Amino acid sequence: MAARWSFRALRPPPDDIVPNPNDPLSVPPSTVGPDQLVTPGDLNGVVFEGDSPPAGSPPVVWPSAWSGWPSDWWTPAWNGRVSALSDTAWMCIDLNSSALASMPPYLVGAAASLSTDWLGNPDPEFYNCWDEFAKDLFWAYHTGEAFLLATARYSTGYPARFHVVPAWMVTVELDQGYRVYRIGDQRVAGGVGPGSDLLHIPYRITTDVARGQGPLDAGAARVVAAETLTRYATQLASGGGIPHSILRLPGEGNAQQAAELKAQWVAARLSSIGEPAVLAGGIEWEPTQVNPKDMALVELQQLNESRICSMLGVPPFLVGLPSGGDSMTYSNVTQIFDFHWRSGLKPKASAVMGTLSNWLLPRGTRVELNRDAYIEPEPLQRAQTAQILNSIVDPATGQPALSVAEIRAAERLDNSTPVPVSDGVLR
Repeated sequence: MAARWSFRALRPPPDDIVPNPNDPLSVPPSTVGPDQLVTPGDLNGVVFEGDSPPAGSPPVVWPSAWSGWPSDWWTPAWNGRVSALSDTAWMCIDLNSSALASMPPYLVGAAASLSTDWLGNPDPEFYNCWDEFAKDLFWAYHTGEAFLLATARYSTGYPARFHVVPAWMVTVELDQGYRVYRIGDQRVAGGVGPGSDLLHIPYRITTDVARGQGPLDAGAARVVAAETLTRYATQLASGGGIPHSILRLPGEGNAQQAAELKAQWVAARLSSIGEPAVLAGGIEWEPTQVNPKDMALVELQQLNESRICSMLGVPPFLVGLPSGGDSMTYSNVTQIFDFHWRSGLKPKASAVMGTLSNWLLPRGTRVELNRDAYIEPEPLQRAQTAQILNSIVDPATGQPALSVAEIRAAERLDNSTPVPVSDGVLR
């Protein structure tokens, strides 16, 4: 089933569908710019880029732009266009997705007979383990929306195998207030429940917008600005770090002399990076920028990148940005991770896992992520917590809130193998 959906989504329209007969070189909007630069695009809808893919893997397909489309605009914005992200945005999304993927899933309120082997691997044809699936899912979620396609079902009707579908492959439209989903030219049953083949998990959605919206949609200008500032700094470094300056000639000079002197100065500085300059004949050099820090716009870059981190729910310190030295400091690393979990990761995990629960499980059963894998306290604090829970005894049964055996199992002190996560029931 997965292969059929992929084929339908990637293949061009059938041969019996004839493109518009109008010559794209003679009618608007192709007349934007000189005729020799006209790029009408692929009339069948897509353009295949790069070499032929290896056998068994689908080719990379990008929507083709038309003439007059600005070269710095991507189609679409973020999904599938990882190279369009600034390095800060990429690090933040990767950090959040990797952290959430490292948290083992477990079930709450599940019956012992409930089949949930997808907790180990939702689709072995696409992923090696749950971690790969979870990282793929949360990456897509951070960029605005994630789509899951069911490829197999249990006898109960609930999905047994599923994987992430790239957002650019899915067309979403509003029809009388309801969302209609298509992959290629095929309509797919979307929604939440045993009968839906496609699950739509938007970062944010409203009743009047079909697609999901993510933090990068609101902060797109900052991502572009961060990329522009990075490119500026790179060009400055590759140019030998030559600051903007003025060469003063003694006496009168003409335009030709000024051009020749400027060319000689730039060539000499590029060919002898780091070596001192030698000026003669009364020529004087005067910089128009004070120092390398001001030249590279360091403070502006840091401010812009910190705002990107805040939009994605990541403390700037975790991706190598300065903390700012304000009063909101942390006494240890554990507090940083705890703040990251509470303010950034927990809301995302709750939204995604809650939607998954409604799609995959009966009512009253939930799948959650074990946050202890990310914010586990220090050994002394864990021992003190276990001691307190062990001292709390049920007066009716005489059983402690946490037994010694449970403490040993939680701390991996036994030689026995832990209960497989595929059992999936929180006892």
